[in-house]
Amino acid sequence: MGEFRKEDYIAQLSIDCVIFGYNNNELKVLISKLSYGEDLWSLPGGYILQTESIDQAASRILIERTGLDNIYLGQFRAFGSSDRIIGSEYREVVRAGLRDFAAKKFDDEAIDWVTSRFVGIGYYALVDLKKVDPKIGEFEEFLKWVSIEDLPNMTHDHNEIVEKAHKSLRQNLDEKLIGFNLLPEEFTMREIKELYEAIYDKKFPMNNFQKKILGLDVLERLGKKYTGAQNRAPYIYRFKS
Repeated sequence: MGEFRKEDYIAQLSIDCVIFGYNNNELKVLISKLSYGEDLWSLPGGYILQTESIDQAASRILIERTGLDNIYLGQFRAFGSSDRIIGSEYREVVRAGLRDFAAKKFDDEAIDWVTSRFVGIGYYALVDLKKVDPKIGEFEEFLKWVSIEDLPNMTHDHNEIVEKAHKSLRQNLDEKLIGFNLLPEEFTMREIKELYEAIYDKKFPMNNFQKKILGLDVLERLGKKYTGAQNRAPYIYRFKS
């Protein structure tokens, strides 16, 4: 573990990433269990190198954590209250954890820098959960997919960041057609409907939903999915290239 050099990074500006996945009809979020403190959870994130743009930093962090590139990644909001981090109930716990767990990497000056007020740039990513190979950071015990309905209390304002990311995902779902990034390459209409229901947390009548989705003219119909009763088998679709 090399020494942390704060001069390599832009001061008081950070990236916080909400990585959404979808599995078993549930919208899930990738969160990290920190190696220090007692049951501390956090969103994946990091700092911005002096040599990179904000978008480049977010892409780098996502690749480091998921092993995937060329995935949907969108900036949705900045979090910059006047007491952000410095007014957090978790600040002293984080300071003590860094002092004990990472003494060789963080001196007191570096700890002061890391736990000063930061403006957080929020990004959310949409990934095929089955393709993700989660990679832990230096101060993480493990990464875990958790249903958005079952998130633990996380450090600082990270629960609020997830809430705002979820709201942005709902607002952009139809306009940008981004929800298809959560599905495999080929899918049925029922699978699309179940995804929408998980994101919006409500049911949609199939007839109206199918008419709406087909009206967007973004799907290519491939054929029927074999079920043993081909006359009742659902059609398989994929997103038009």
